[in-house]
Amino acid sequence: MNDVSIYIHIPFCKSICSYCDFCKLLYNEKWVDLYLDSLEKEIKSYNISSKVKTLYIGGGTPSSLSEKCLEKLFTIINKFNFIKNYEFTFECNINDINSNLLNILKKGKVNRLSIGIESFNKDNLILLNRTCDYEDVKNKINLCKKFGFNNINVDLIYAVPNENEKILLNDLNLLTSLDITHISTYSLMIEENTVLYINNIKPIKEKLDYKMYKIICKFLKEKGFNHYEISNFAKKGYESEHNLVYWNNEYYYGFGLGASGYISNIRYNNTRNLNDYLKGIYLLNKEIITNEDNFKYGLILGLRKINGINVNNFNEKYHTNILENEKVKKLIKLNELIYENDFIFINEKYIYVQNEILIKLI
Repeated sequence: MNDVSIYIHIPFCKSICSYCDFCKLLYNEKWVDLYLDSLEKEIKSYNISSKVKTLYIGGGTPSSLSEKCLEKLFTIINKFNFIKNYEFTFECNINDINSNLLNILKKGKVNRLSIGIESFNKDNLILLNRTCDYEDVKNKINLCKKFGFNNINVDLIYAVPNENEKILLNDLNLLTSLDITHISTYSLMIEENTVLYINNIKPIKEKLDYKMYKIICKFLKEKGFNHYEISNFAKKGYESEHNLVYWNNEYYYGFGLGASGYISNIRYNNTRNLNDYLKGIYLLNKEIITNEDNFKYGLILGLRKINGINVNNFNEKYHTNILENEKVKKLIKLNELIYENDFIFINEKYIYVQNEILIKLI
C-alpha cells in the first residue's frame, strides 16, 4: 500500500457542548487510561507498515487529556513512520492551551493545530455552552506561534438562533485579526440527542442562513482566504491535507470510539459503545465497496471541493468517462454543474444547496 492517512478519535471532554452530536464522554481519568490501552491494541491489530502522510487526532477534546495520558497517547503514535512532509493535526480547546501542552505536542511531532473557538459573542457562547475571550484567544495563539505552530485552523459556528449579520461580521473580524492560516465554518445544525434539540431550540430561517454563508465567503475571500471546500477556507498552501484525503476518496484508517475508515475497498465504522470498545470489540459494521459505489463516493466527495473534480484523473482512477454519465450530462446542461478547463464543479450559485445537486447525482 502507498503512504497512508490515519484518524484517531479521543472521545473525552471536560464539558459537553449543547450542539455536539459527535461520539463523546465526560472526562474520567480511569476510563481514559483504559481507553488508550484498547486504542493501542486496535492500532496494533492492523499491523500498519506503510508510512503515514497525514494524521488527525480529533474528538471529543484530545487536549483535555492529562499530561500523563497525553504522554501515553504519544508513545502509541510515535511508533508510526512518518513521511518527510507529513501533516499531523491535533484538536485543542482554547482553554487547554498552555506551555506544557504545547511542549508535549511539539515533542510528539504535531505540526498543525485545530482550535475550536466557535464564536466571541457572549449570547452565542452561552447557548453553545462554550467559553471564549478574545484577549485570551489572542494570547494563546501567540503562545502557539512561539512554540513554532504556524499552521493553525480555527472553527467558527454561525447561524446561531438570534444571531444577526453584525454579530457574524464581528466574529469574522476578530478571527481574521488572529493571523491564522485556516478557518472551518459550520452552520449550526440542531441534531437529535443534543441539549439544543432537547430544549426545543429552533434553527434560524434558511434565507438568513444563506445570507450569512454569502457574507462569510465574501469576507474571507477579501482577507486572502481561498474557499477550497464548501465549509473550509485557507491561506495559500495551508489547505488541510488530511481532509483532502476524504474529499479525494482516498484510503484512511480510523481508530477509536465511533471512528470510520476506508481501506482496501472496505468502509467501516467503529462501535460507539465504550464497554464494547474496552473489551476489544472495535467494529460496529463494515461494507465492501463495489466499483459503482466507489464511483458515487468519488463524485459526491469530489464535488465538495470548490474546484471540483479533475476529469482526466477521475476517469483514470475509476476506469470510466464521467462526461458520458447521463446524470452528469443533464446537470451540466442545466448549468448546475460546470465543465471547464478539464474540471467539473458545482456552479457557484448552487454551492449552498449542494446537497440537492448531489442527491440528483445518486
